[in-house]
Amino acid sequence: MFNSESSSSNAAGSVDPYALFEALTGKKISRDALSDASSKTEDYDDLRDISMDNRNGMGREIQPDHRPKEEEVMIGAINPYAMVEAMLGHKLDRRNMNVSRILSDVLQTDYDELFDLKHRSVLFAGLKLNEQERRAEELKQNDVKILSERDLVTPDLSRVQRLGDLEKLGLDKLEQTKIKEARIQNGKLRVVLEGENIARTVSNRAFTRSMNELATRYRDQKEQRQWTPPNSAWRDIDEVVFQHAPMRLVADVNRFRLGYHNNMFEANSDCNHVSRFDDPVQGATSNSWLIAAIFSVFWADPSQIQRASRKPHRRNENDRGNMQDEDMNRGRRLEIKFHDKGGKRNNADTRTIEVDYEVPINKSSNDPIYCRASGENDIWPALYEKAYAKWITRTNNERPDITQTAHGDPIKAMAQINGREPHYYFTERHQSQDILGVVRQNSVNFKTICPMAAFTHASGYMYRGSNLVANHAYSVLGWTNHGERQYIILRNPWGVTEPMGLTAYPGLIDRVEPSFWRPACLLDHEGVLAVEAHAFREYFRCIGVAK
Repeated sequence: MFNSESSSSNAAGSVDPYALFEALTGKKISRDALSDASSKTEDYDDLRDISMDNRNGMGREIQPDHRPKEEEVMIGAINPYAMVEAMLGHKLDRRNMNVSRILSDVLQTDYDELFDLKHRSVLFAGLKLNEQERRAEELKQNDVKILSERDLVTPDLSRVQRLGDLEKLGLDKLEQTKIKEARIQNGKLRVVLEGENIARTVSNRAFTRSMNELATRYRDQKEQRQWTPPNSAWRDIDEVVFQHAPMRLVADVNRFRLGYHNNMFEANSDCNHVSRFDDPVQGATSNSWLIAAIFSVFWADPSQIQRASRKPHRRNENDRGNMQDEDMNRGRRLEIKFHDKGGKRNNADTRTIEVDYEVPINKSSNDPIYCRASGENDIWPALYEKAYAKWITRTNNERPDITQTAHGDPIKAMAQINGREPHYYFTERHQSQDILGVVRQNSVNFKTICPMAAFTHASGYMYRGSNLVANHAYSVLGWTNHGERQYIILRNPWGVTEPMGLTAYPGLIDRVEPSFWRPACLLDHEGVLAVEAHAFREYFRCIGVAK
């Protein structure tokens, strides 16, 4: 649609830039938001420090590294927020400081130990740590144990009065027991001991049956016949979204009124055009690599993502008798094409996959258990995840096991989605300026135009919270510079920015607003981070692009 106000200033027959933007991206944009932006020089790339000391020479593209073996890239951490919500049956207030305690209690692990594989957290169920290479390796089914309620029973400590009493309960060699924390308060020594010998908890190798069915791919022969997560049912996600639409509308109105009274929109007027987002958010299995890849492709070029469904065609009423009952009841379908990029794992022949709209929905909360849109108003992210699971499992079953997407390669996945070639850059083999140069070479106006993703090491002192997670994939959205500092912009597929004050990281900004990076106006800010180029090399193991 052409804007009458802009037509007076443009030549006859010129293209409306706002309509063109909305057609290319599928997103609405305020016409007032960009009215003054065209004349600002700050929107141009700053060419300072663009690899002036690049060993490959000015203007030459940095050469990618050799493609890693499949078993060397087992990326994926379970989204703890989605998993706990699925287990409890209601939503968590992710901005509340108390959410860390809830996660710790339900997942039976201290918050600061949840996000690092070295602590054997259940978020890495099915993986073990290769300490020498700081990467994850997949466990075989014989290496894991499904725990029963009896396994998790804790001893009665009410009669413990002396340290020796702990040994009677099974805490062997008390003098050699590891101490996690020790402090003196009011003349009393308070000590936290490791108590695995007397109290078993869930871990990467041992987890409950419900956790197994929710998050991992380990199945016996009986379970392989028909998979449905616990406390869930396969339902039409379009109907679920429609049922929740009135509640979301009321929430949007309340949020607008609150923002208006607090002058939020006056101070940040270039973001008031969007109240709902369709950014994919990872669910209760460890496929961050896939969700990050889907969003990276969508962010760089929305036209690569198929979001338009179709219905079975029937020419006239006389054809009703010639159609199979199955075809009559199929309803709308979505067709998605995936490309063969080699390897036996998480791959199949190039093929167009057709899926219906049924996905696992939690019976208590009526929310999708797995991938969903961040604004809860769109359905294509859930269908992409389902189609990919159907593709790699080579099944015609409309209820594929979503957990079979656990652990994989985000860079290869981007290429499987857009049909291009994956290119890898391992950070230990390149300087920080070279890594930043790769991002800049694949960006225009600070935003990626080729899909990019990155993944972290499997362990490290820095992985203490849900902003930075070990063995986890992130979408790379672009870059920016502020003074002498240059940042790489990332998005956590969990769609979560942890409450302020829980953790802090050198060189990381956990609140990215349009005033800091203008393309932030186009996406949900939750989970969007900015990492300084030199810190990125320390936190991340690899960055890649599909082009």
